[in-house]
Amino acid sequence: MKFKVVIPARYASARLPAKPLLDLGGKPMVVRVVERALLSGAEEIWVATDHADVQAAAEGHGASVLLTRADHPSGTDRLAEVVELRGWGDETIVVNVQGDEPLIDPELIEQTARQLAESGADIATAAHPIDDAAEFFNPNIVKVVRAANGDALYFSRAPIPYARDHFAREAGGETLPDGMPAYRHVGLYAYRARFLRAYAKLAPSPLEGFEALEQLRALWHGFRISVVIADRLPARGVDTPEDALRMRALFPNV
Repeated sequence: MKFKVVIPARYASARLPAKPLLDLGGKPMVVRVVERALLSGAEEIWVATDHADVQAAAEGHGASVLLTRADHPSGTDRLAEVVELRGWGDETIVVNVQGDEPLIDPELIEQTARQLAESGADIATAAHPIDDAAEFFNPNIVKVVRAANGDALYFSRAPIPYARDHFAREAGGETLPDGMPAYRHVGLYAYRARFLRAYAKLAPSPLEGFEALEQLRALWHGFRISVVIADRLPARGVDTPEDALRMRALFPNV
């Protein structure tokens, strides 16, 4: 199975300026992400950035880089530009690996790409079982419900599926019923290039506006999203200065 990896690496970040260049053990964070992606078996790996400093840093460590526009509203739009710049065919599988996840599991990258290849869907993503009620009710943790074929029925910040009878007996909702298919969405995506070409033309859906979940646009317009269940919960990425300190401790200078 062949697939490409694209790592969007936007320079600006409200909470952590110049985030892709964060030093982790003597290498920029974006390079650490490339190193993890190299272990996935991808046939090509590209860093897609909007800033010359990120381009220079990544190329200085041997990474392939594309300088993309600075006005993209999302990483998905940046991937679509890469598809056009590289001239990839419509059935090419492109995995979007976030540039702020230097501990991403290479096996999960490959699993997500394989899920897309074998399901025939337009998009594939990942999820992990939830067994803690506090996480299930936490609106910052996105939940996904799957159909029998593994396709996503819906994504939500709300607690779905809702165990009516169980929670009626348990006013505080302190436990989850045995066997309930509760899944945390993991924000790793594989796309067919034809979907990325279509994405920019899709009108936003009201659902994504209310839920603040971009993937609902694809479901709203009838595209299939297949969901692979990960064996283990992926490591957290870097969003805040506190995350940066935590991550630096894991990459001591050698």
